[in-house]
Amino acid sequence: MTTIQIIGIIFVILLLSGFRIAQEYQRGIVFRLGRFYKVKGPGLYYNIPLIDWQQRVDIRTKTVDLEQQETITKDSVTIKVNAVLWFKITNPEDAIIKVADFNKAVYQFSVTALRNIIGQHSLDEVLREREKINGTLQRIVDSATEPWGIKIEMVEMKDVEIPEGMQRAMAREAEAIREKRARIVKAEAELDASIKLTQGATKMAESPIALELRRMQMLSEIGIDNNTTTIVLIPSDFTNAAKNFTEVISKKKSEDKKRKGK
Repeated sequence: MTTIQIIGIIFVILLLSGFRIAQEYQRGIVFRLGRFYKVKGPGLYYNIPLIDWQQRVDIRTKTVDLEQQETITKDSVTIKVNAVLWFKITNPEDAIIKVADFNKAVYQFSVTALRNIIGQHSLDEVLREREKINGTLQRIVDSATEPWGIKIEMVEMKDVEIPEGMQRAMAREAEAIREKRARIVKAEAELDASIKLTQGATKMAESPIALELRRMQMLSEIGIDNNTTTIVLIPSDFTNAAKNFTEVISKKKSEDKKRKGK
């Protein structure tokens, strides 16, 4: 094989080496003689050998687990918080040119923002308003990473670890609140029952027949169970006669007292 043939083979191999294939989720950032040229892909494309150099990036959504951070809340309670971050590259050119390592940059800024935002809220707010804090954290990180061509899709606090002493105090507080609610509900029920009983008694006092029906209903309820209870039923007429007799005797006694006084 002659020298010309060898040179020709090397030249052909060199030309063929310029072909590149990028997957659907990949983009190639091409630099020509050190200057940014264009973003290529997906599919088959060609780079001029020894002149064009490229760097591939993955534009799929990435998941970053923010390690547990020990921080202090606004009301001086030390807690440990970890979170999960989802982001993707929307502008491959900026992600490569404007930041040295976009993965590390996003992680470090997210951790710092998480610590800062926890310090601006009390413990009750951190536990009760997670969605609001997540939304605020997402907007802060997204505004900072937007110039890098990165979109923060979602941020979620995964776990909030509270000191054991604080957990016991919160448990006692929750128990006291539940007991308070139970007592209030019971008192309201007794009040409603007393009002209903008073209304029922007033209605029955207006109608002797209703009182007799209530007595008969009470007898039927007692007779359901197998018991040896003895019940003596006195007609209401006897009760009314006894009441009238008592009133007459009281009136007569008062008149006798007046006469003796004279």
